Amino acid sequence: MVTRVSTAGNYASVLANLMVAQQRQIEAGNQVATQKKGTNLKDYAKSAEVLTAMRSVQARQQVYQDQNGMIADKLTTQDSALNQVTDAATAVRQALTDALASGHADTLMQDLQSQMTNAVEGMNARYNGKYLFAGGQIDTKPVTAVQMSDLTAPPATISSFFKNDDFKAQAKVDDSTTVTTGVLASDIGTPLMNALQAIQSFQEGPSGPFTGKLTAAQTTFLQNQLAGLDTVRTDLTGMTAANGLVQQRVDSVKTNLTTRDNTLAGMVGDITDADMAQAASQLQMAQLSVQAAAQVYQTLQQSSLLNLLK
Repeated sequence: MVTRVSTAGNYASVLANLMVAQQRQIEAGNQVATQKKGTNLKDYAKSAEVLTAMRSVQARQQVYQDQNGMIADKLTTQDSALNQVTDAATAVRQALTDALASGHADTLMQDLQSQMTNAVEGMNARYNGKYLFAGGQIDTKPVTAVQMSDLTAPPATISSFFKNDDFKAQAKVDDSTTVTTGVLASDIGTPLMNALQAIQSFQEGPSGPFTGKLTAAQTTFLQNQLAGLDTVRTDLTGMTAANGLVQQRVDSVKTNLTTRDNTLAGMVGDITDADMAQAASQLQMAQLSVQAAAQVYQTLQQSSLLNLLK
């Protein structure tokens, strides 16, 4: 049996080879340009299910990373505010100690008013326009007392100056870790405000005011306040430390998430990333195939019987 050779058949065969070569050139060129094996899931048919699962995990981890960045910023702001209140409590005790050491209280009440202002500013701190220590009442200023005299004005209950509720914010920082980030102004400031209220009440009482040389009654009273202020300062230091522990936990989770994300990126890359040396070689071979097919096509045109008939 003899296979029939025809011009039309030869053209069809050469054109088919040329089209295949061109397609391979395009695919190899895309791999070199994008450094990826394909542009959609059908190009990774054998690994599409695994790749989809990895992409889902990556997306979830990115959400956690974005959220944890905001949580870390919030905790940093809280740390600054808690330190401000703690420093104010320390300064209150120092003012009492200085008055006792000198035997005079000429500027005692002015010093205490200044530290009360600092403490209230700390408890009324904001993050992104929302009050940090107001619980769920994020748009309501948690502490309303401004002056030392406010602490003894009717109804003269410390609880009436705190407008926060009992809600303490929590955040899920990864699939298995939830931390409590919320701190309440009433928990922070009640002991300090009680101490300042006691001093203001004494100031306004029969043994006051604190001006000039301290009397025996005033000296005894201030000495009795020091122990209570030590407790206030210790408790505030503990709250600041607890906030710092949450910061460390969030930072640790952020580091772990980054490590996991890098690992996943490597696993995804093993599936999707092209071998650039191989892709460049395939592109070169595809280009040679196109050139060869084109050359054969050109030669076939020149060998047509029509040329002989001319």
